[in-house]
Amino acid sequence: MATTRLSAISAAPPEIVYDLFTNLDRMKEWVGGVTKVTDVDGALGRTGTSYIVWFGPVKSPTVVLEAERPLRYRSRFGSWVLRGESDTAFEPEGEGTRIRQEIRTIGWFSEISSRVFSIGSYKGSYQGELNEFARLAEVEAAKAR
Repeated sequence: MATTRLSAISAAPPEIVYDLFTNLDRMKEWVGGVTKVTDVDGALGRTGTSYIVWFGPVKSPTVVLEAERPLRYRSRFGSWVLRGESDTAFEPEGEGTRIRQEIRTIGWFSEISSRVFSIGSYKGSYQGELNEFARLAEVEAAKAR
């Protein structure tokens, strides 16, 4: 199992960061390649909720393993391209939030795919997506003021 650890800081409070992170309708704004989310079964941001994330024709069934607003969101995801778990913590830091994410992949093909996405901070990389998410959360916080 390969593990990638990421971190970003957002000048938004943890509640806003968590609510945006669990808003499946907005996921495609920061996760590269997402075209839609369907088959949501359960309440957003809650343990046990399941849904399917689509990357074009490729579907990735996802289940929320642990959700504790506004501190933690852990899920299991899987497609033939990328399969594993994501564990994201939202830690208050000053007036904002430090977002820590750990992505663990399962299987050799997923490990290779994950390695490609984990290098650098370009727009479609894990770090690039997390940076974009942190920026979007700041926009949401500014709207809420």
